[in-house]
Order: sequence, then structure tokens, then C-alpha cells
Amino acid sequence: MGSLQHSQAIKGAKVLMVGAGGIGCELLKTLALSGFQDIHIIDMDTIEVSNLNRQFLFRQSHVGQSKAKVARDAVLRFRPHISITSYHANVKDCNFNVDFFKQFNVVLNGLDNLDARRHVNRLCLAAEVPLVESGTTGFLGQVTVHVKGKTECYECQPKPAPKTYPVCTITSTPSKFVHCIVWAKDLLFAKLFGDRNQENDLNVRSNDAASSSEHADDVFERREDEDLEQYGRRIYDHVFGYNIELALSNEETWKKRNKPRPIYSRVVLPDRMTQQNGNVDKTDDLSSASAMASLGLKNPQDIWCLVENTRVFLEALKLFFTNRKKEIGNLSFDKDDQLAVEFVTAAANIRAASFNIPLHSLFEAKGIAGNIVHAVATTNAIVAGLIVIEAIKVLKKGTDSYRMTYCLEHPSKKMLLMPVEPFEPNKSCCVCSETPLSLEINTHRSKLRDFVEKIVKAKLGMNSPLIMHGSALLYEVGDDLEEDMIANYTANLEKVLSELPSPVTGGKMLIVEDLQQEFTCNIYIKHREEFDEEKEPDGMVLSGWTQAPPEKKDDKTSIGNGASTSKSMPAEPVDAQKDIEVKEISDGTTSPGKKRKLPEFSECSTLDQSSDADENRNHQKIQKLDDDDDINNDNNDDDDDLVMLDHWDNDTSKKQRLQ
Repeated sequence: MGSLQHSQAIKGAKVLMVGAGGIGCELLKTLALSGFQDIHIIDMDTIEVSNLNRQFLFRQSHVGQSKAKVARDAVLRFRPHISITSYHANVKDCNFNVDFFKQFNVVLNGLDNLDARRHVNRLCLAAEVPLVESGTTGFLGQVTVHVKGKTECYECQPKPAPKTYPVCTITSTPSKFVHCIVWAKDLLFAKLFGDRNQENDLNVRSNDAASSSEHADDVFERREDEDLEQYGRRIYDHVFGYNIELALSNEETWKKRNKPRPIYSRVVLPDRMTQQNGNVDKTDDLSSASAMASLGLKNPQDIWCLVENTRVFLEALKLFFTNRKKEIGNLSFDKDDQLAVEFVTAAANIRAASFNIPLHSLFEAKGIAGNIVHAVATTNAIVAGLIVIEAIKVLKKGTDSYRMTYCLEHPSKKMLLMPVEPFEPNKSCCVCSETPLSLEINTHRSKLRDFVEKIVKAKLGMNSPLIMHGSALLYEVGDDLEEDMIANYTANLEKVLSELPSPVTGGKMLIVEDLQQEFTCNIYIKHREEFDEEKEPDGMVLSGWTQAPPEKKDDKTSIGNGASTSKSMPAEPVDAQKDIEVKEISDGTTSPGKKRKLPEFSECSTLDQSSDADENRNHQKIQKLDDDDDINNDNNDDDDDLVMLDHWDNDTSKKQRLQ
């Protein structure tokens, strides 16, 4: 009877998969072989050569095609009688709304970024559809179950924000290659190819004596009589030459630091780049333009010398303005954009050379810029199997048997797979418990735009926000807005909070809503005059469900997501990431009396309790490094970029389990 119910639950289920990358390929195959008859899959990405080593449903001939469609076609070859519907689209598109999600019995995530995960979590909560979440990095992985009202949602515990660096370190005193990458990606690339109206900490004033008005002009503006190489060299000389000389003029800064050296293009590359070393095949696909191909550079693992970096810098800039001119002004860095990676690598290396920092290859630079931790195919396969197991439990309404399962790199108690019972919803979660948040902000200096970009979008993950103060509508996004409304909301973005039509000052409450996600959040405003630039670089501090209440001090130290563990198990970042870390572990959120712990085993006598060394290694690696980098990256497929291991503790104190 149980077997019959099991079979009927699977065959009658309608399943939504989000992501067709490393986990997604394994998951689709496993679902099909397990008897699922109706599967829908969403993925916005296309297949790249770098995917082929682990995403086994794809072949060389598929490069450039839709991952969702190719995965569907590949599985239908050996399971032709099942229904698989593919969507080559972004899961955040308005078509995939709450009504769309309501048609499914369970949603299975195989995503690679925090923003998309939060979006899917909120849609599942609104549609009251169970969600099975997953993630892998190297040999580590996890699968978690989220059911509204019964288990915590994906956002009940905080996810680490991207590591931020003090502006002065990035712009003036870099000491690590990651500082150069952040400068090249977030400042130089954004200034040249992104929205030039956005605030940017690059110095744009020139010392060009040829024009008396030059001091007041933006050096990044291209002159009418200037060809692309002249423009590229002028930008090069400004950021790597003049700006460095300007920094050197402050002698106090360099008393205890090694001085950088200015670098000018005429010294590194005296002659114009009239001839290229490589042969360029003309193509109609402008997005495939590559400076490496133009210059005959073939191996991405080679470390370019200063001359080669200079050539790549100038050539990449030239290709952007010739082949992708229409995109300029709207571009943001994407680790899958070859030309963008080439430009950022070259710019970061030239800056590194100036500050006596070791140069890196394009392969290494791409990993740092995209926060990439490379995947292991076997881990993806294990995690996919665990997802299906939990999905079947959900379909059979087996609440008591739900498990969050962690894949370990080293055995602990002779186990590589560690199951943990799910946790109750966090009553302080603003997403599933609708708890108000608090925001400390200078209401006389911060603009509404700052609030929207740094809090509403970056912290709360809203895509189409609506902001209200009392009955006054301060800001709204939508395709059906009239022109005068759009003009009013755009004007509001540039006003400080205290000068809005309905002034926002300390003690006031803002209501922020995303209609697509059906998510509403109340934010209590606290006026604060000053912020620490290094510790609080955003100039505002959001608190509430993202921060843990103070706990009594004891002899334990904090690890990962606020879990506590004995001092015999110190928390350390993964060794391979110590120098390239661009994410940091957030403060914990476990409430007093609900500390996390490992599951208790009834047959402890059969388990090896002496594997302290292995447990140390595992605990050192269980860090919450949710992606997210790609936080601003909307790719919804590969799982290579994240570790999202939650709820890890060896504490034996009592906590409330799922009933």
C-alpha cells in the first residue's frame, strides 16, 4: 500500500525546477528516472564551453543554446513518454507570478545567486507551495526543505552580504589583488560602460594643461576629434598615471606603506596598436568579441606581462565602443561576459603592477571577480538525489520525516551525509512572519535613491518596489505608469528623505512592497548623524531579523550563521579562499533557547565518537557563503558559486523541533 501511494504521489505531481546548470542537469535526470511525469524547468542562461565538464546533458554542439531547452530534449530521448516544459527566461519575469507558482505541488531550486533564491522563496510563500532549496561548492553541499508555517523559510536566517571594502582602500591604498579587481569592476568598468549618472569614487578631473576648462570636465567623456586609441590611452594615463601621482602627493599616506609607481601608456607601449598579432574572424555575434582573440592570446591561465595587459586594456575598450556601442551606458559586470572579464583583468593587473601586487591570470581574475568556487560533479549528483528524496516526502505529506542534509568533505562519525531536522519559522523573520525592521539613516543627507538601491533592492531583494509613507506614495515601478507619475517618482529619487513631498524623518514608518512577490515590509526610521566609513560603508544600518539578539557570554565561540560551537572547533574560512574572499560571514540570528545542534542518534554505540580531527575540518568549512555575487547577477543556473551551509552546531542544549 505504501509503495502504491509512493508511486501515485510521484506520477500525479507537477514539479517546477528553477535552474538547469550543475545541479539542474542531475536533478532533471533523477526526476525523470524516479517516475515524475510532469516537469517544468526555468533557466535564462545559455550553454558555455566551461559548462561541459560537469553538466552532462550538454555537448559541444549545444554551445550557445538554451540550457532549459537542451536539457529537456536530452532527457526526452531516454524518457520520451513524460512531459517536460522548458522556459528560456528569467524566473523574475512577471510571467512567473504567484498564480504561475500555484499550479505546482513542489518547487525545486538549483540556483546560483541570492537574489533569485529570495525571489523564489517569496513566491512559494505567497503561493503556499513547498520549496526544496539546495547548493554545492566543491565537496560540500546541502539540501533544505521550506514549507510555509511548518518550517523556517529560506530567509528566516540571514545570508551573508557581499564583502565591502572601505572606499579609501579601493581608491588609494590597495594591498591585495582583490582590491584591484573591485576597483576595476565596480569603479572603472562602471564609469566607462555603465550609468555615468551613478555616483562613482573615481577621480574624473584631469591635469591636461592644453585646455583651461579641462579641470572642470569629466575626463571620461570622449572628445569629438578623438579616435578610440587616443581615447583609450588618455583614460589609461589618467587612471594609472595622473591619479597615482595625485595620490603620491599626500606624503603622510606613504610613510608606512610602499609607494606605488605611476604608469603611462607611452612608456609601456610607445607605438600605436596599428597591427594585431592574431587573426580575427568577422562575426555577426557582437557579444562574442574578444580582445584575447584579436591579440592572439590563447591561454587564459597565462599571466600577462604589463605590455600584454596594456594591449588587452586598449583593445577591449576599443571593441566595446565599436562592437557594443549600443550597450554602453547600461552595462554592468558579468562574469560570463568574456570581453568584460578581459577588460577587468587587464585593468586590475595594471593597477596591481603600480602597487607592487603580484599579477594574476584571466582564469584567476575571473574567479575572484565572479566569486567562483568550482564545482565537483559528484557533489551535484548527490545533492540532486537528496532533493528528489525530500520532494517525495513533501508530496507524501511526510512532515515528520523532512530533513536538511549536509554533504561533508571529511567523515564525521563515519558519515559524509549529515541529516538535521528542520527548524520552526523564525518569529523575527520579516518575510514569513512580517516582523517590522529598523533602519538607522541620516534623513538629512541620504536620498531616496540611496534607500532604494542599498536597502530595498540590495538588502530586501525587491525587484519592483512600491514605497509609501502613510497615505503618500513616494516611489513605484511599473510598465503601466503614466509619464507624469514616472517624472514625479524620478524626481523623488534625487531628494533627501527629509525633503520628500511627505517628509521622512526619525520616528516615521515606511511601507515597502513588491507586488510581484506579494511581499510587504514595514521599516521604522531612526535618524542618525554619523556612520563609521569602514564598518558601515553604506551610511545606513538595517536591523531586525538580520541580526541576533545579544546572548549571554559563555565559553563558546561563534561559527557560520550564528551557531555556537566549542573552542575546540575553531571557525575558519576555507583555506583556498583566504586571499580571494569577497564575502563575509554575517552575524548570527539564533534566538536564545533555540540554539542549533546536530541530530541525536539512538545507536551511538555503533558510531565512531573519536573523529575530532575530521569534525574540526568539517566545522572549519561550514561557512555560510551564499552567493551571491553574484547578488547583482541574474543568472539562474549554475551552482558553482556558492556554499550555503546553514544551521551547524554541536551544542546539545534544547531547541524546538518541527512537530
